[in-house]
Amino acid sequence: MASAVGVDDYALTRVPDSARYSWWSVAVQRFGQVSALSQFLLGATIGFGMSFGNAVLAFTLGSVILELITILVGVIGVREGLTTSMIARWTGFGRGGSALIGLAIGISLIGWFGIQSAVSAQGLAALVGGLPEWGWALVFGLVVTAIVVRGFHSMAWTAYLMVPAFLVLVGWSVVSELTRHDLGALVASAPPGPTLSLLQGTTLVAGGFIVGAVITPDMTRFNRTTGDVVKQTLVGVTLGEYVIGLAGVLLAHAVGTAQITTIVTSSVGWVGLLIVIAGTMKINDWNLYSSGLGVVNFIGTVSGKRAHRGLVTAVLGVVGSVLAAAGILSKFTDFLTVLGVAFPPIAGIMVAEYFVVKQWRGELEEARARGAVPTDAPVWVPATIVVWIAAALFGEFVDWGLPSINSLVVAFVLYVAAGKLGLVRGVGKSRTADAEPAPAA
Repeated sequence: MASAVGVDDYALTRVPDSARYSWWSVAVQRFGQVSALSQFLLGATIGFGMSFGNAVLAFTLGSVILELITILVGVIGVREGLTTSMIARWTGFGRGGSALIGLAIGISLIGWFGIQSAVSAQGLAALVGGLPEWGWALVFGLVVTAIVVRGFHSMAWTAYLMVPAFLVLVGWSVVSELTRHDLGALVASAPPGPTLSLLQGTTLVAGGFIVGAVITPDMTRFNRTTGDVVKQTLVGVTLGEYVIGLAGVLLAHAVGTAQITTIVTSSVGWVGLLIVIAGTMKINDWNLYSSGLGVVNFIGTVSGKRAHRGLVTAVLGVVGSVLAAAGILSKFTDFLTVLGVAFPPIAGIMVAEYFVVKQWRGELEEARARGAVPTDAPVWVPATIVVWIAAALFGEFVDWGLPSINSLVVAFVLYVAAGKLGLVRGVGKSRTADAEPAPAA
């Protein structure tokens, strides 16, 4: 039954060479993640409180931070061909820690899937009518679920259609608004709202996509080379941040408010409907996709049984759609934001283990030569749990610098120090019974 529900998409195994894609196919999806309506809102928020020149600097600094994290974590993904939560078993977290990561990813991203579905439903109900908001939430959520159940290939084709459509339609909407103003005057104008510092602006840019950066291996495992990861990151993140973000900055200066999403979606009539659909679908499919991968790893770790990705994704998509229709998820936003504090240290620990400490790097390389995953993994790595908690608390409570980056850097430094002191040791061993060798290329 499970095998009839979509494809498993190598949820617990390495992606073989035969199933990898060109860098451009993956780059379009990365760009689709960053170029969403939420990015307009981010740009408008920054533009409302910063001059255009300072906004450019904030986007530059924030993008560099995101690109560095994305490339480092993405390289691990393309080399190992494994999902984020699977890689975590041999990059410092052990089997138990990877289960926690899988659960955190699953809860966080299915929550954001529901919230994005609800946002789209509001736009569809206002622009089209015919159904109440809860009805549109169900329809939109289930359509995205049907796409994601079919796996990476289906999502790639969706990106080919939706990303260009989004760019063309948004370009039309933005130009129609900005042509009413003197562009030079907008660039030189003072921010219309309370001033944001450069640090605050950079924090908003870097923090806005940090979870997406951390779960990069879910995407880059389908790349062919490390060079592909670098190219797609530079193209996807840079264009997404600058093109969409800075358009939002200019609109905020033009209309004197941070609430420019309404202008973008309604200024050119029916085009607004297509913008809502295209702008939300390409971030929401990855919310659901990575959520499903995380839950599959959690189920496999806890029960020792292989859960089919397609079936798990279908269930999560239905649950997220129903919760969005019920309006419950709007009450979870604060909880999901707090949960997001736990993500940056994951990247710091994974990068520290894979590139510096290398306690389990040899096992990964030996297994990679066989086209498989290591035969066993530590059950727990106590030092990692301590580092993870300490870094998350540092990011949450220290009011200095960039919270998400602070927690990531602290996690990296503490883990490397623990490794040098010989404190990074696994407790217990668990056979990797839920993973099998990848199919031959």
